[in-house]
Amino acid sequence: MAMDKSYLRKVTSLVILAVLIVLSYFLLKPILMSIITGIILAFIFLPVFQKINKKIPSRNVSVTIVCILLILLIVIPVWFLTPVLLNQSIEIFLASQKIDFVTPLQNAFPKLFSIGTFSNEITSVVYSFITKITNGAMNMISKVLLNFPTLFLQFLVTFFTFFFVLRDSEKFVEYIQSLLPFPKEIETKLFKSSRDITFSVLYGQVIIGILQGIFAGISFFLFGVGNALFLTLLAIIAGIFPIIGTTVVWIPVAIYLFVNGQLWPAIGVTFFGLIASFFENAVKPVFVSKRTNVHSSIILLGMVGGLFMFGILGVILGPLILAYLLIVLEIYRDKRTPSYLIQNPEDQEIDIKMGYF
Repeated sequence: MAMDKSYLRKVTSLVILAVLIVLSYFLLKPILMSIITGIILAFIFLPVFQKINKKIPSRNVSVTIVCILLILLIVIPVWFLTPVLLNQSIEIFLASQKIDFVTPLQNAFPKLFSIGTFSNEITSVVYSFITKITNGAMNMISKVLLNFPTLFLQFLVTFFTFFFVLRDSEKFVEYIQSLLPFPKEIETKLFKSSRDITFSVLYGQVIIGILQGIFAGISFFLFGVGNALFLTLLAIIAGIFPIIGTTVVWIPVAIYLFVNGQLWPAIGVTFFGLIASFFENAVKPVFVSKRTNVHSSIILLGMVGGLFMFGILGVILGPLILAYLLIVLEIYRDKRTPSYLIQNPEDQEIDIKMGYF
């Protein structure tokens, strides 16, 4: 009888816990990505916070300084550049409606366009394609404007999450470690894997993306493309995002130059763009997997799958999930920890200097 009551209490406790977890998930679901963004930003700025905190003992003052740096580096540039991007987008949309894309094609391929049916079909396809692209861009801009209050609230959630996670980072880590059902050694290796993969993905994506954008932008200046500075900024932003890359910028520019009879500039932009794409497809996966020693295919699969499942944050969450899966599988099979989690003395020295252990 006593065992039945004890069993009933355990079942009841588990049911209550499950219900609370489900309710909490649906409660936080609208802002979950904002919370995760805040945690990721806190992780990125943690070394900066720790260095400041060594000189200024007050954690509140230290985290406030880091928040000011975040505002100066990210928030203010985005705030001032967004109106420029919107204005330029509208100008590009209006200009695209006036461009004759068909006549240059007719001049370049007169024999194909001598067939009436083919000419009509090509004309219809070209204008339909341009209309869909421009309408899609304008719809995206209108959604941003209409959802500005929601985006502002999401930003506040991200900012407050960033502040408190960064300030209480030690307590945050200790709490997560207390929930993990692994020995201390495994917990340490789990956190090391998380840190290495997160830094590799973030810095790999950002640094290589910026280099891609700058390289594509050089071609815009070299070949006299209009609004080269604005297009370079767009290329840098696009280069940071996985899968998308700088192709969404330099391909339309090359097409525009071609249809306006500027053949050699179009070839030049295409050449530079292909080299920039080489960074996306070849260099970036190697850079991302260098610190972790995880095969680049695992990183790529995690990034692509995460992108579809979680959106842009999936670029980070995807590889992390796959890395944790590999670790758990090794633990389940009662084998040694995966080799890519074994920390050599040089890494330990780096971690001590960074202040993680």
